[in-house]
Amino acid sequence: EIEKDAMKGDEKIKSYAGIPEAEFVDDIDAYMALENNSGEVDKVLKRLDEQHSKYKCMEYNLLSKKRRLRVQIPDLEMSLSMIKFLREQNKEAPSDLEMEFLLSEQAYVKATIPPTDKVCLWLGANVMLEYTLDDAADVLEKNIDSAKKNLNHVEHDLDFLRDQFTTTEVNMARVFNWDVKRRKMAKEGTS
Repeated sequence: EIEKDAMKGDEKIKSYAGIPEAEFVDDIDAYMALENNSGEVDKVLKRLDEQHSKYKCMEYNLLSKKRRLRVQIPDLEMSLSMIKFLREQNKEAPSDLEMEFLLSEQAYVKATIPPTDKVCLWLGANVMLEYTLDDAADVLEKNIDSAKKNLNHVEHDLDFLRDQFTTTEVNMARVFNWDVKRRKMAKEGTS
């Protein structure tokens, strides 16, 4: 499903979050001879290490977003099931319902709910709006679809990010090995 979502026309989307792609260094000699590298190993390694650190930061943010979405989706689905339950109660025989509500962790309160065709939904940022049951169900279904799509995007970006880690680490190793080889050759030339 992620692969289908990651295709746009015939072009595959590399990152939904705009994560820059790490360039694989194929020809290390040519790479180190570039003007911005000037054969300065410490400078190149520092730049690659900074890139690696940025990827780590992006990974942390994506993992946080993934955790939030994994909590949000079941909450939205539970709210949607409650709306469906209220609809069924109104269709069968409208009567008062006795329910328990979670006030805070491990603290519940009993309440009697009269038949209703309206509910209030938290929209975020301390905003709550009243909806009809049908409108609330539509809003929740759209939010669930959006959250699932966002979760797929985050998982795709995490996979892409892992590839960037690997590419950057391989580049760092190649630059380091190039330097070791260069020093060894210089040492042998002076002996």
